[in-house]
Amino acid sequence: MKKLKDLQVGEELQTVQLTPVSRIDLIKYAGASGDYNPIHTIEEEAKKLGLPGIIAHGMWTMGNLAKLFTPFYDEGFLKDYTIRFKGMVFLEDVVTLKAVLKERDGHHYTFKVAAQNQHGKDVIKGEVVYQLL
Repeated sequence: MKKLKDLQVGEELQTVQLTPVSRIDLIKYAGASGDYNPIHTIEEEAKKLGLPGIIAHGMWTMGNLAKLFTPFYDEGFLKDYTIRFKGMVFLEDVVTLKAVLKERDGHHYTFKVAAQNQHGKDVIKGEVVYQLL
């Protein structure tokens, strides 16, 4: 695997594909985060609010996006993380995480990041600034 310091602008990190989103994933996340909004765990409650079904916590998806950088934690750390939520993630969705190096400035590497569902639709887009040690 290539080191971050060896990446050139325009190169991609290895994509990460998550397993299909399950209710247990969201129940565990609710417990860890303290976000017990029932739209994330109870079908009937989500539908009462006009949703087609249970949706994943946006922060669950955002947190998973950081997995792209896990193999590089010995090289540095996430300095800044800015995202926009672009769509909802539903039960059984398969989310793919992507990052492309946008800019290198000394020890700061800026990546364009995205999470896409199985239909190729962005559910999150943003930028990560990774600082090399």
